[in-house]
Amino acid sequence: MAEQMGGLADDRALLGRTSTAERVADILRSRIAEGYFPPGTRLSEDSIGGALGVSRNTLREAFRLLTHERLLVHELNRGVFVRVLTVEDVEDIYRTRRLVECAVVRGLGDPPYALGALAEVVEQGRTAAREGDWNGVGTANIHFHRELVALAASERTDELMRSVFAELRLAFHVVDEPRRLHEPYIARNVGILQALQEGDRDKAEELLAAYLEVSLERVVEVYRRRVGEDGQDGRPVV
Repeated sequence: MAEQMGGLADDRALLGRTSTAERVADILRSRIAEGYFPPGTRLSEDSIGGALGVSRNTLREAFRLLTHERLLVHELNRGVFVRVLTVEDVEDIYRTRRLVECAVVRGLGDPPYALGALAEVVEQGRTAAREGDWNGVGTANIHFHRELVALAASERTDELMRSVFAELRLAFHVVDEPRRLHEPYIARNVGILQALQEGDRDKAEELLAAYLEVSLERVVEVYRRRVGEDGQDGRPVV
């Protein structure tokens, strides 16, 4: 927890002169998405408020916002925890991803597309794999899909999917074999990127849909083994 609070202290500068609940929520959402606060983690008001230099009321409002986004859960007489997803949650996340991500690719219009950021995160994933950093590969993978969604140039879509991808990271965190989960998607990301570079959005959408179907099967398989259908059996201890 000390290391986690140290990281939050570094984020304190992001609050600027006016520390709002929305900005605090943005920071905590990013930290959850990057895996600093795993599922089941109890979030201490004193520690986090002190690290960020914000009031208890501001922090509680940020917690409320993230609870509304299904990233946190308030347990009576126990406190606020990072949510442990259920199998149904995971299936719904992937349903949303397929609806949004495939629609983004389908609606790209005529090539060429602005693919610089997408190519950059593909290389980040390759670098992490060479270093054996499989959680880093998972992070790069989420960034790949975030940049894919960003091709729509829609603030509303970006906002919607930012929360979805943060929830997705909660699912990834319980995977006990991150290499087995993430390694196959390096090549799949390359294939999607290449199709877009060639201006073939139909092929890119086809590859993306297949990708999401296989990924859902793998993650659900792990979930049923690790945490049960309702997210309670074998709940992660952090």
